[in-house]
Parts: sequence; structure tokens; C-alpha cells
Amino acid sequence: MKFVLPGGTGQVGTVLDRALRAAGHDVVVLTRRPTRDHEVRWDGKTLGPWAEAVDGSDVVINLAGRSVSCRYTPANLKSMMDSRVDSARVVGEAIADAVRPPRVWLQMSTATVYAHRFDAPHDEAGGVIGGTEPDVPGYWAYSVEIARRWEQAQDEAHTPHTRKVALRSAMVMSPDRGGVFDVLRTMVRLGLGGPVAGGAQYVSWIHEHDFVRAVEFLVDRDDLVGPVNLASPEPLPHRAFMRDLRAAQGMPVGLPATRWMAEIGAFVLRSDTELLLKSRRVVPGRLLAAGFEFEHPQWSDAARDLLRRARSGAGRVPARTGA
Repeated sequence: MKFVLPGGTGQVGTVLDRALRAAGHDVVVLTRRPTRDHEVRWDGKTLGPWAEAVDGSDVVINLAGRSVSCRYTPANLKSMMDSRVDSARVVGEAIADAVRPPRVWLQMSTATVYAHRFDAPHDEAGGVIGGTEPDVPGYWAYSVEIARRWEQAQDEAHTPHTRKVALRSAMVMSPDRGGVFDVLRTMVRLGLGGPVAGGAQYVSWIHEHDFVRAVEFLVDRDDLVGPVNLASPEPLPHRAFMRDLRAAQGMPVGLPATRWMAEIGAFVLRSDTELLLKSRRVVPGRLLAAGFEFEHPQWSDAARDLLRRARSGAGRVPARTGA
């Protein structure tokens, strides 16, 4: 099959590009800075010659959007919003104009759309959309609004011959340099892998192999449309998440961090504490109901596998930014 990956040079795109080409598929990556034979230039907001790659393709997986690993300043939040909404809109335009439109359009979204919550998990049917929770920073609501408008841009696109699925993905864990797992592992190796702000907040995650398998599953299942959670069925509190990662790494201790310490660390790393402090307790209700089986449902097992592969150098391809 022919896959088109707009914004496919980030961490998730690197994972998919690698896996799909290894499986023998034809892959075209749309990026602002093409450097390889199968990459095509686009700007992420206007139609251009790149749309020819969409016409006649089988699957489009739009991954474009400014990285969330940044300080959540007004300018950065606006860039995060615009890059997601604009790319989804223009991908929809390219599909609508295609003589032979793809049969499925998978649009990246995020589990951050759900509310900060400890008491119960969010699935697609009963999950609570965030934005109105008490006692959380007000700007967290903007992250939810980004996710809502991201999905809305896909939903409003007129693509009657193309099935549309929104991928409400948790953090994708892979051994690639610069990815979220690489950052977490570095913290553990430095002795900084303890709980943050008490560690009661839930962490939702998915192993890269299960992410790829879930994408392939959704491509094949013509009955699945709309939002689908891509997350392990077993999210866990941050304190347990980091404890399992320390055990896999062989690091007996990890210094805990208070909320104000997390603020300082996020500032130094040019990131934001929402990524650490928001409780994301998300489960894959629709995938499980459709019969999908996870290879790595438990974090302890997934962490050991990822560490083994990181140590062996497997999949250690640094992702590019600015896709």
C-alpha cells in the first residue's frame, strides 16, 4: 500500500516510517525540509505540488504539529494550535480534490483532550473532555481546545470517499534518541527518576510496536471511524511508572521532586509542567472492543523491552523537528 505521512519526521513519524517501509509499503513523507528520496516538501498550510502524493494513495496519516515539548507561552500555544489546525485543514482539502482519494485518513490527536482525573479511566464512550476542571492552571484548558479544534478540522473536511479516524494517542515509547522514553531514561540514570509532586497523577503510554500495530489494525477495519484511544490498557500512577522504569534500568533510587522543583526543571529543559502534572488516565476502549490485542500491555514489561533495545542500539534514529 501507499502511505502518505504529513509531518512524518518527528518521533512518531520516525517510528511509523521505519515500520511501514520495513513491511514493504510505499511511504511518502511530507516535510518542510526534505532530505531523503521519499520525502516531499510542503509548508503544512497551503495546497501545492505535494498534493499529488495524496491523489492515488491508500492511507494518509497526518502527524503534523509543533512539538509540545516547549514552554507554553502564548506564542508557542498559538503555534501549536495553528500548526495542527492548518495542517489538518489542508490535508482535508488535498483529499477532497483528489481524483483517487485515499480510503482512510488517520489524523493524529492526543489523549490530552481528556480531563485531569484520578478516580476513573477515560474511554471513548464515557471519557470526560477536559477544559473545565477546578484547581488546575487555566492554560491547561487551551491544550484541550487545541485537541478539540484539531479533531474538528478533520471532522469538517468534506471527504465522502475517505474514512476518517482521530488517533487520541498517549505518549509513544520508543528507544529513539530525543524521544520521551530517552528523556525519561536519562533522568533515571542521573538519579532523578523519582515521583513528581507526590506521583499520584496517572501516566498513559503506548509501546511503539503496539502503536504501529494499532495503526495497521485501524487501516484494515473499515467499521471504525471517529476518535480512537491509542494507549496501553494499563495506565499507572507516576510513582509506579517511574519505579518500574528504575527497576528495569537497575537504579535503586530516584530523587523525588516537588511541584516547584518540577517548575524549575521544566524551565531549564524549555518544557512545561503540564506534561508531568496532568493526570492522564486513558484506556483503549474501542480497540479492545474491536478485538485488538496488545503485545505490551504492562509498563514493567514494556520498559524492559525498550531498555534492552536502547542498549543494543535498535531503532536509535534521531527524529527531526520542524516537520
